[in-house]
Formats: sequence, C-alpha cells, structure tokens
Amino acid sequence: MSSFKTELHCHTSETSNCGQASAKELVEEYLRNGYSTVVITDHLSTHTYIKYNYKELKWNDKIDIFLQGYNAALECARGRLNVLLGMELRFDSPSENDYLVYGITEKFLRKNKDLIDMNLKSFYKLAKKNGLLVCQAHPFRINMNVSNPEYLDGIEIFNGCVRHNSNNDVAELWADKYKLLKTSGSDFHQVVDVARGGIITENEIKTNDDLLKVISDGFYTLIKV
Repeated sequence: MSSFKTELHCHTSETSNCGQASAKELVEEYLRNGYSTVVITDHLSTHTYIKYNYKELKWNDKIDIFLQGYNAALECARGRLNVLLGMELRFDSPSENDYLVYGITEKFLRKNKDLIDMNLKSFYKLAKKNGLLVCQAHPFRINMNVSNPEYLDGIEIFNGCVRHNSNNDVAELWADKYKLLKTSGSDFHQVVDVARGGIITENEIKTNDDLLKVISDGFYTLIKV
C-alpha cells in the first residue's frame, strides 16, 4: 500500500523573520526526506513586517511580502513536490497565540484585508464562511493562552521543534477532551528541524481541497519524531 508524507507546519526565511532556511533549502530537504507535500505556513503577523513601516504598507503590499516564501518554494519545487499555501496567523493583541490556517488562497488573502486586526472569534466566523480549517499551533507552550475550543477546528498536538517545550502530551489530552482534530508539524525553521512532524496518508495530497478533506475526515497517521 502506498503512503505519502505531508508537512503541515514549516517556514521560509524569505517571509518569516525567525526562519533560517530558504524556500529552496526547505524544498530540497523535504524531497530528500521522502515527503510528497508541504504546506508553507509562514507567519502572518505584525512581526512579519518588522523590516518595513507596517502602518504605511498597503494591504496588497503586505500580502506580496507574505507570499514571497510560498512563491519561491513553488518555483524551486517545479512539480517535484506539492507546495500548498497556509499561514500561521497571530492577531495584533497582547496574546502570543498562533493559529495554523489551512485552505487559504491568494485571492482570500487579498480580499479579506486586515486579518491581523481581527480576533479568534471573528476570524473563525470568516474561516467557516470560506471553508478553511483553523488549528491552534503549539497551544501549551509557555506564554500561550488557552483558546475557546468553540473557535477551533483542531490543535497541533505534536510540535517537533526541539528548541521549545510544547507540552505535546497536554495538547493531546486537550484535543481528546474537546474532540478537536489533531495535527502534527515539524515547525521547520532551519534545516535540522526537517521531517520531525506531519501526517501520513494513503493518497497523495495535491491540492488544498485534498488537504481539507483528509484533515476533516481524520484519514491520516501523525508523524511524531
């Protein structure tokens, strides 16, 4: 039986200021580790624009900057690896919570201005209207706040980043308690982070529609390295 590996949480240095690996390095490393698909989840937050004058940037300019890593990964992959667009969204608030959002398109990003200025409740309403999935990333790291599960589809119950204690065991218990979807991601920022997380599926995930169906239906095995 065939199996396919998909990364659900990875960053590029082109867009994410915390990223230390380029889109090209990301693509080549995931190909080398036998993955068929990666979801580029670069950060969308005020911190994404620390090199710019955030308040003076127009929304479309912000999205141009945000898409740099994704577009670079697409260009490098050239059909060898499925590259899907996602994001790790942080609202402009005192909270340091991050939310992985799956199913987004460039059209969605350009149409819905000022996503960063929303809150979880208002964004979740928008996400449901557009058929997206919202999963809190590493919800039990230090400095994270517990989110209302009514405004989440799932949570990342395994985060593979070795530089943070994500308390993955607590996250899994929380997902069980509130019957939330469970995801796993490497949280790739540098080459050493590659292939620590993700999902394994029987069918190759080639599109966002494929991804949304697989996660929603639970037809996958979590990678936990």
